[in-house]
Amino acid sequence: MAGLVVVGFFTGLSLIIAIGAQNAYVLRQGILRSHVLPLVALCALSDVVLEFSGVAGIGVLITNASWVLTVVRWFGVAFLLWYAASSLRRARHATGLAAAAGEPPRKVLVRAAALTWLNPHVYLDTVILLGSIANAHGSSGRWWFAAGSALGSIVWFTLLGYGARLLAPLLARPRAWQILDVLIAILMVGIAAGLAFP
Repeated sequence: MAGLVVVGFFTGLSLIIAIGAQNAYVLRQGILRSHVLPLVALCALSDVVLEFSGVAGIGVLITNASWVLTVVRWFGVAFLLWYAASSLRRARHATGLAAAAGEPPRKVLVRAAALTWLNPHVYLDTVILLGSIANAHGSSGRWWFAAGSALGSIVWFTLLGYGARLLAPLLARPRAWQILDVLIAILMVGIAAGLAFP
């Protein structure tokens, strides 16, 4: 069973390590050292819920109700474009690291939840794909696989959120922060385009 936990751990990591909208936001907040613990907890818990839902069979329901993914996809496109516009607005007004950290915790968590739950890829990758891989390990083995995958999510978001502070010295100057916000905006537009035109 320990082997299945390890396989689940690395499989889960392989699906979430790519820098997407959620990871970019956790990275940004980690650099700011702003509400990192609740943000990491929200993202990790969301992943764990989605992973165990996929193992429990929710992926089959989502596959059979394709309209759900279509609705989520267009909400996701709209949200990502809005977030890109917000990043560009921040980039227009150069601020240093200290000045950039001012959002209340509720706003940070709502934004993170939207970036997580309005992303159709999370349902395709985490619920359907990961759920299918887990279920290939049999009725008891799938839960060990899911436990490993859940552990991978917890480790990843913790490292991303708290490890990001190592980049803070690079982003202390307003110009560096402007460049980061522009890069985040470009990433969001790219992801939105990928969702809109699959």
